[in-house]
Amino acid sequence: MAQEFSIMELDLVITFLECALSRIPRSHPSYTACIHRLAKSRSIRYELSEQKEDLDRSIVHYTEAIFLPPSWGLYLNVVQIFFHLVFSLFRRSEEFKQPGDVKCAIEYLRHLRGLPLDTFEVPHEVVTSSLVHALGIQVELEADGTGDIEEMVMLCQELLACHSSENYPNNAIIALVDAILCKFNQRKKVEPLDGVIQCLRDALKILPPGSHQVLLGLTCSLLIRYTTNYSNDDYDEAMALVESLIASSPLRDEASGSAAALALTRAMFFPNPEYLEEAISRSRTLLGSSSLGNDLQHTVSHVMAFLAKKRFKNFGLTEALQEARSYTSEVVSLASSSSAHVMIDKVDAVRAGYPMTLVEEKIRNLRELISKTPPGNSNHNTHIQDLANWHEAKFSHTNDIKDLEEVIKCRRVLAASADTSYPFGFQPAFYLGVDLYMAFECSNKMEYLDESITVLRGVLEMKSARPHHFTLMNELFVSLTRRFKLLSHRQDLDEIIELIPLAVDDKFARVPDRFALSCIWALITRTAQHPSVSVAYEKAMSLIQSSLVSAPTLQIQHARLIAIRGIGDKMPLEYASYQIEMGQFTQAIETLERGRALLWSEMRGLRNSMDHLSRFNSPLATKLAAINQDLESLTMSVTPSGTIGISDGGSQVDDGMDPFSRLVVKQQKLLEERDVLVSQIQELPGFGDFLKTPSFENIRSAASHGPVIIINHTEWRSDILILFQDSPPSLIPTTDDFYDRANKLRDRLVVARKKGLDSDKYKRALRSVLEGLYNLVGEPVINKLRTLGVPEQSRIWWCPTSVFCSLPLHAMGPIPSDDGVKRYFSDLYIPHIHPHSLHSSSLANPVQKRRSNLHYSLWLIQMNPYQALLERWKSYSLSICGCR
Repeated sequence: MAQEFSIMELDLVITFLECALSRIPRSHPSYTACIHRLAKSRSIRYELSEQKEDLDRSIVHYTEAIFLPPSWGLYLNVVQIFFHLVFSLFRRSEEFKQPGDVKCAIEYLRHLRGLPLDTFEVPHEVVTSSLVHALGIQVELEADGTGDIEEMVMLCQELLACHSSENYPNNAIIALVDAILCKFNQRKKVEPLDGVIQCLRDALKILPPGSHQVLLGLTCSLLIRYTTNYSNDDYDEAMALVESLIASSPLRDEASGSAAALALTRAMFFPNPEYLEEAISRSRTLLGSSSLGNDLQHTVSHVMAFLAKKRFKNFGLTEALQEARSYTSEVVSLASSSSAHVMIDKVDAVRAGYPMTLVEEKIRNLRELISKTPPGNSNHNTHIQDLANWHEAKFSHTNDIKDLEEVIKCRRVLAASADTSYPFGFQPAFYLGVDLYMAFECSNKMEYLDESITVLRGVLEMKSARPHHFTLMNELFVSLTRRFKLLSHRQDLDEIIELIPLAVDDKFARVPDRFALSCIWALITRTAQHPSVSVAYEKAMSLIQSSLVSAPTLQIQHARLIAIRGIGDKMPLEYASYQIEMGQFTQAIETLERGRALLWSEMRGLRNSMDHLSRFNSPLATKLAAINQDLESLTMSVTPSGTIGISDGGSQVDDGMDPFSRLVVKQQKLLEERDVLVSQIQELPGFGDFLKTPSFENIRSAASHGPVIIINHTEWRSDILILFQDSPPSLIPTTDDFYDRANKLRDRLVVARKKGLDSDKYKRALRSVLEGLYNLVGEPVINKLRTLGVPEQSRIWWCPTSVFCSLPLHAMGPIPSDDGVKRYFSDLYIPHIHPHSLHSSSLANPVQKRRSNLHYSLWLIQMNPYQALLERWKSYSLSICGCR
């Protein structure tokens, strides 16, 4: 109707009506009709002018009309007038954010629903739909909207039950979705979310096909619930919905954004490498959309920079780091857009690069904004967050504790007002704890350190922090460790030891990180003589294999092995040394075999025990062998050019995935298939121990052809164990300097070898090393074997660890001299202490067997699989570089 009149025509009508009203009394029969028309004219004029004064006057006139007596010639009854008043209040609350208006509108609409609306020719669905919209506005304007959303769900269900041919149910459902998204964006918990999701599911069953916005709303609702319950069912349902929208919907761009948000959320919560790769591919696909505006392009580019950095952290790919830098540069380049510039200011690296004058100007402007924004307003905390960020940028320039204290003031306000039930509601308190520790580092004031610990403890209690416990606990460990070093309070150490197991068991954390922490846990508990030492070592042992398997290529496996050197590479040996210290010799031998088996069996594609399986169940054996072959091919899939050489099976799918993403996804799928298959095999009769470390009773059968001499070399303690077939293991104590002497022998030989195997220096070093080895190992072993009654010229088997894998035990003895191990015993090497290590065929030609086992590459695999894999990597590196 507004388009039928111009503002000039309406002004003439309004002037005429106002003039008429000024000349007649309220009791005149025409007065009521004039008020009706004046209210309607002002309402129509507002639609054209968008001036609040028109809407205000319309509301005043409708209010007056309600209290006037009915008269002849009215085209609206009192209920219709009341509805128009409510609708005008509703519009004013929506467009001018006046909470008082929406409260009145809601109250009036509830009253109208109790009237016999059909009698007054007011559609019940219109009133109900309007109430849903009004409640949605109240959710937006007020801090708490739980009751409002609950009522909205009830009203939407009522509209759906009416089976109206009009669009009221669809519009009400969209208003409901807008309300929950608004509440979520306000960093508030959405309740009752289960009711919302069920309502949306019901709506899709009733509403006509093509209700794409409702479908997208259900997707968003499932995403919000996924951030609180981490349910795979919610994720899968939501992703299936957006996939259907992407395939055939005018909202495919919005659906692509939802798919990217889903994948990003899962990748942030869970450490699975394939989740990260899917998030990267989804975000890359979204970024390639031609319909992205600058703001969304900035957001997606920022996300891609974040994901690329995470890929670099996970896999060490140089290309990922370069990609992250490229996307960060792209984010900065979007500053040419004024709207994007505001968002770019939220990027830490960009803020830190601003000159001091601009930083201080930003701080002044924000302080002014905060002074004009009342607490409780949705923008108030946003301004405080921005102020904290800019003070942090200033601190990066000045390194002045006063600037950091300003950051902390803002963080305290944000932490105090945060809704910790919101999925990311823990963040303000977490950042406060981190900044307090930084303040301690700058000032050495213990009160900052104490408060940091208190705050971080509180964050751990928040439900919303659950997926991030590993990061939180590591920050708390830093603060507790620092205070323990300063004050030596035993309770701080006890708290660290109490919390570390929780972090190590955290399924939301990466396995390599959990493994590294478990090794630190073992170190701390052993140093502190805590009773949980064995538990810590056992946990570390359980994480070794998974830590390596999660690396998809040999290059990345190599990088991870390098990363844990000095922390986790000697862990099985150290655990065995602890068990020996406790007098648990049989358990120590099992641990050494287990440590070797965990990694080396993985590196060899789990080939041991396959012969027996092939005879019992050939199809399962064939299937397992095929999976292992595929896994090995993937691991070795880096071509000489450095690219990923895997086949896509001839299919060309434009899924946004690069070759590395496909490699990771394919590897994880194969690993899952293999785990299922191995579980099936272990359920077969007689295969319960398939691919498991054998018990000591099985291990000791390896000594059926002679004692096995196990040398365990660690910094904690070094020991020599003798394994017999029919008697308990025997321990040969070593001197306190055994560990250092062995290292020096190894270093002397390595340095001399650089001069050439034919050089005099190498020959002198070799003689010295052989004599030193005899004094360190050979002579004590010979004396012990004699004491134990082992006949001379008996066969013995060396099973070394650590540096002894690269020392010539077979030749040790003084030179020139006939005195040496070979004078008394026939010695050979044993690759590992396994009942199948020695077959009768292996003894048929002792000379050939000895020569084979003396080869350096076989020394490496005996008891130090980390070193073995490094050597394998070195050989592979030479081959792909074209060296021979």
